[in-house]
Amino acid sequence: LWEELLLSPLPTGDVAATFQFRTRWDVDLQRGAAVSHYRLFPKALGRLVAALGVRELHLALTQGFWRTRYWGQPPLQAPAGAELWVWFQPTVTDVDKAWKELSNILSGIFCASLNFIDSTNTVIPTASFKPLGLANGTDHHLLRYAVLPREVVCTENLTPWKKLLPCVSKAGLAVLLKAERLFHSSYHSQAVHIRPICRDASCLAVSWELRQTLTVVFDFFSSGQGKKDWSLFKMFSRTLTDTCPLASQSKVYVDISPKNKEKELLEVSPPPTSVHEAIVQGDKKTYAVYDLLSPSLFNSSRSLNVQLKWKRPQDSSEMPIPTLHAQRYVGGYGLQTGQICTLIYNTHPYRAFPVILLETVPWYLRLYVHTLTIITKGKENKPSYIHYQPAQDRRRPHLLEMLIQLPANSVTKITIQFERALLKWTEYPPDPNHGFYVGSSVLSALVPSVTAMKDMDVEQSPLFTSLFPSSDGSSYFVRLYTEPLLVNLPTPDFSMPYNVICLTCTVVAVCYGSFYNLLTRTFHVEEPSRGGLAKRLANVIRKFRGVPLL
Repeated sequence: LWEELLLSPLPTGDVAATFQFRTRWDVDLQRGAAVSHYRLFPKALGRLVAALGVRELHLALTQGFWRTRYWGQPPLQAPAGAELWVWFQPTVTDVDKAWKELSNILSGIFCASLNFIDSTNTVIPTASFKPLGLANGTDHHLLRYAVLPREVVCTENLTPWKKLLPCVSKAGLAVLLKAERLFHSSYHSQAVHIRPICRDASCLAVSWELRQTLTVVFDFFSSGQGKKDWSLFKMFSRTLTDTCPLASQSKVYVDISPKNKEKELLEVSPPPTSVHEAIVQGDKKTYAVYDLLSPSLFNSSRSLNVQLKWKRPQDSSEMPIPTLHAQRYVGGYGLQTGQICTLIYNTHPYRAFPVILLETVPWYLRLYVHTLTIITKGKENKPSYIHYQPAQDRRRPHLLEMLIQLPANSVTKITIQFERALLKWTEYPPDPNHGFYVGSSVLSALVPSVTAMKDMDVEQSPLFTSLFPSSDGSSYFVRLYTEPLLVNLPTPDFSMPYNVICLTCTVVAVCYGSFYNLLTRTFHVEEPSRGGLAKRLANVIRKFRGVPLL
């Protein structure tokens, strides 16, 4: 078990905390080996991988949106809502059946709405989402990808995620996973990654790796003096008191890279165990490393409360701009037609590079592919590769994949027009006027590095650097997601049926009640009574007085 916590001050003054827990399972399921002991690997996931022939599994549950333009490149980004993509073994005969069964089982394990994944929101990408682990072949027919952008992440999803950890949340870095603090944040993303890896350098045996990642962004500003200081206790309301006894590595990384032109490092306390420099995502990073397994760390104090202070207030005008970022929005007016606009920015001063764009659009937005336009610097930009799979009503969504060349220091605008469909009245959600969500676009690219890359010490670098290893020293892999879209569809006036039902029921009740009373009521004729003793006495008195009787 390897566990780490990466604390990164963001250019806007926010703080990003990335947890990562890595567990290895030394068993070769691809050769049909019998499983007798799962060790630290969760049994629920181990049996799932073995029974359904899963080669790779990647699940992410996210609340919020990572603002790449202002926060920089994330270590591991995921789209808003729920994302699931799986590679199956070549031995699986019916991939669609295994995909449906897998989504239902994961829905029960993580208490999420993954059971709503069906053919209407599942696509088979041809160029994106290549295997991250060992792969003998890349037959894209064995790949399935789905997104539920409306999925809401809550405590009920975090609890089963924590139960998969060997120490749960009783010891180690998992002590900081307090739900009350994690969900009081600007961005929350938890993920599970399962893939086959080499057991050793010779790669003669295969092991299975489970990575559980959790990323939180705190909108945190301390009061007074205009400084943006923070600590573990201020973020999580807890401190680190001990290590997980099952962990073979437990470290806390604090990004103390210079944030201004004066190249001043940030001040951290207590003093770190070591300082490590690495090239991460094309930038030179300096990390203060706290090794929780070091015996000298907890000798001076019983707990570890990492604190960071800025030496001077940060100027917001000096915020660095990431090399690759994008945004997407819906254009047009009215409820009949519209267009989807995507802007892709390449801010590299002199290098051009290609990017793979994946668009998944629901079937009720009918795309006009002949209106697809790609404009870069006022000129048409023809894609090198394009794959389009048209949608079928109530059966499958649109799938559009393109390989686009991005010139240096440019903005590429991609537009495509669509027509809104009129759904059946039973297909509308309970709040139809809220709108319908369209999943995020996916950008995959090898971004050229501004800083010269060098061989990194894998043992000292953060764990997330090994999930997307660099192919060479000149570039690094990036996968970005744009904003999800909220589109309004033509919506019937659901208040009219309500009014008609109320009026009809009132008329029927009044008419039926009247007829029922007439048909079932029994009429009795009452004989006039002669009166009581008081009436007779009054008549006797009136007779003597000569007054008419009552």
